[in-house]
Amino acid sequence: MAGVSESRVSGRGCYAPETMLVGIDTWWYDVSSTRTLGGSCTQMPDMELIGNQHFVPKPVPGAVGAVKRANVSAELFTIPTDDGKFIVYAPLRRAAFVANGALVDFIVRLRETGIVDEVADPGGLVTDFLRNLEIVDGGEEPRPITEFSGDPEPTAVTLFLTTACNLRCTYCYAAAGDTPARFMSLDVAKRGIDFVAANARRKGLPEIEITYHGGGEPTVHWKVMTESLQYAREVASRLGLGVKAYSATNGVMNDSQICWIIQNLNGLSVSFDGLPSAHDKHRLTVLGQGSSAQVERSLRRFDEAGFPYGIRVTVTADQIASLSDSIRHICSNFNAQRVQVEPAYQLGRWDDAASSETEGFIAAFRAAVLVAAEYGRSLFYSAARVGALTNHFCGITQDSFALSPDGGVSACYEVFSGDNPLSASFFYGRPTGFAGYEFNLPVLNNLRRQAVQHRAFCSGCFAKWSCAGDCYHKSLTVNGSGEFAGSDRCHITRELTKDQILAKIAGSGGLFWHEGALGQSGVSAGKEVLS
Repeated sequence: MAGVSESRVSGRGCYAPETMLVGIDTWWYDVSSTRTLGGSCTQMPDMELIGNQHFVPKPVPGAVGAVKRANVSAELFTIPTDDGKFIVYAPLRRAAFVANGALVDFIVRLRETGIVDEVADPGGLVTDFLRNLEIVDGGEEPRPITEFSGDPEPTAVTLFLTTACNLRCTYCYAAAGDTPARFMSLDVAKRGIDFVAANARRKGLPEIEITYHGGGEPTVHWKVMTESLQYAREVASRLGLGVKAYSATNGVMNDSQICWIIQNLNGLSVSFDGLPSAHDKHRLTVLGQGSSAQVERSLRRFDEAGFPYGIRVTVTADQIASLSDSIRHICSNFNAQRVQVEPAYQLGRWDDAASSETEGFIAAFRAAVLVAAEYGRSLFYSAARVGALTNHFCGITQDSFALSPDGGVSACYEVFSGDNPLSASFFYGRPTGFAGYEFNLPVLNNLRRQAVQHRAFCSGCFAKWSCAGDCYHKSLTVNGSGEFAGSDRCHITRELTKDQILAKIAGSGGLFWHEGALGQSGVSAGKEVLS
C-alpha cells in the first residue's frame, strides 16, 4: 500500500503523528506574498473555499451520508515548508496542497486503518477533497516507467564532431584544447545516419534526428557538420523520412555560419553566461579575450530571424551573486525560448575549483526566477521538472546513440572519447563490417538499470519521478562505481522541486493543484538536455 512519507531535504523518513488530531485545515497559497519562490501559506477559514477551484465531491457508490471507509491510493509525500506546514504531494496524480500537521495525521490514520475519522471529518468534506485529487479511492496508479531491452534501435544520432574548440573556458568539463584535437570523418557520420534512418524506416516512424555536440565546438568542424546534414537529408528523402537537426554551440561563429544555422537547424542551445563581466571572466577565446560580444552578436542575428534557441547559463561560485543580474541581462536583450541554469561541474579544467552546488546557488536561483517572471520567462534546472513524469533523467537509460570522432558508441554527452576515464561505463558499441554496429549488451544493460526505479537511495524521495535519478555521470564522479548515495545536487533538486510544486498550487488558484495521472501513453520521454 502506498505510504505517506516525509521527505526533508536533509534525508527521508516516515511521518510519525505526535499530537492528537485537532483542527484539520488546508492552507491558501498566495503567490503575491513571497517567501519561498513567491508564496506563503495562510490559514484557510472555510473548506467551502474549495469551490473557488470548482471542486465537486466525487460520489461514493453505495455510501449514504458521511464516508465511513476510504483507501489512500496514491504514492504520497509530505514535504515540510519553512513555516511549519506541509506540502502534501502525490506526484503520479500530479496533485498537491499545503496543510497543517493535523491533516497529515488524518491522512496517516486513513492509510493505516482505511477508516475515516468522523470526529475529525464529520461531514466527509476532507475525504471528498482527497478523493477529488485521486489521493483517496483513485484506483491503481500507473508508474511512469519505460524500459529497453535487446539490441538498441535508435532513430536519433548525436555526432561528437570534434574535440577542438575556439574557446578556452575556465570551467570546461572536457578541457577542450588541452589535448590533441580529434575530428570525425564524414564516413563515420554517414554510417551513424544510415543506421538511424534504417531503424526509423523499419519502425514506420516519420523522421530521424541529428544532434551535434561533443567535447569541442561542433562548428569548428564545419565541413563535416554541413555535409553530414546534407547527407542525412538525401538519405531521408529516399526513404520518405523527415530530418530534424539541432546543435549545442558556444555561439562564436561567423556570418555565413549563422546564416546556415538559421536556414538548416531546428534549434540551438547556446552557452552564454549573461552579464558580459560574468561571461568574459570564464568564457575566453584561445587568445585569452572575452567572447561575450561575439556571442551576443549571434543571439541578435537569431532573434532578427525568429530562429528558436535556448541559452545555457553555467554558474561558478564566484558568479552566484550576479545571477539575477545576468538573467535580467538575458531577458531584457534576447528572446531565448528557454534559459537553463546549472552550477558549474567540477570536472576537466574546473576539477579543483570551489563548488557552486550550495545554498547560495539555491537562493540565487530563486531570486533569478522572480526576475525572469518580470519578463514572462521561466528558468530551467535540469533535475527539477514537476509535472513531467518519467523514470529517465536523460538518454543514458534510453539507449542514447552518440558517436565519438572515431565512431565508438557512447550513451553520454560528457563521455565523448574512448580515452575518457569513464568510457568503460558509457561506451557500449563500435562499428563493425561495412555497415552497422556491434553492441556490448552487459554495458548497455547496466546503463538501462540506472533508471530511477532501480535506485534504492531515490525510492523515498518526493522528486524521484521528475528528477529521475539525476545525471549518472555526476553520480559516478561523486560516488564512484558503488551504489548511489546522493550528492549536493540532490538538495538543490529537492528545494527547487518544492518551489515548483508551490508555484503549481498558486497557479491553479491557490488551494490545490491537480492535473491527474498521465497514464502510460503520456509518460514523458526524458529527452536529453543539451548541456
